[in-house]
Amino acid sequence: MATRSSRPYARRGQCACVMNHRFVTGIAALFIATVLVPGSASNAADMDVLRPRVPHDQIDAARQVTNPLPVTPEMIQKGKTLFEGKAFCRACHGADGKGLGGDIQPGSLKGPLPRNFTDKAWQAARTDGELFWILQHGSPGTDMASFIPLILTEEEAWQVLLYVRSFARD
Repeated sequence: MATRSSRPYARRGQCACVMNHRFVTGIAALFIATVLVPGSASNAADMDVLRPRVPHDQIDAARQVTNPLPVTPEMIQKGKTLFEGKAFCRACHGADGKGLGGDIQPGSLKGPLPRNFTDKAWQAARTDGELFWILQHGSPGTDMASFIPLILTEEEAWQVLLYVRSFARD
């Protein structure tokens, strides 16, 4: 049997793993407080999602740009086809638009996650012109690369944006 001197961290009558139990309990409490409880520290990080990605000196011009295409079921379907195929948006943003592709494990990524297109606050905060700018130039500080003109034409980009906007509709 271990003596008190060989277990300096345990009190008399306690098992040698008391500190491990306390550590695990503390980690579990931290996980619950930051991940599972709404309004916790993890949700505070989501405020960064609302920060514009267009540089300050270009944002006014970007916000003036509007989607020239009509919002019709046919245009949205064309956007969906591009989102899931040629533009490969689905790989990062997921089929459901929530920001994690099917083969991405939560916690396996470093830095900002792909945008969650179902987030109504984000949808309301970003204009079509800002999103188009991101498709042209990429999203600074993220892994989002530019897609126009290397992958998408301007018209195709607008179609994709019509589909992206459809994720937040009721």
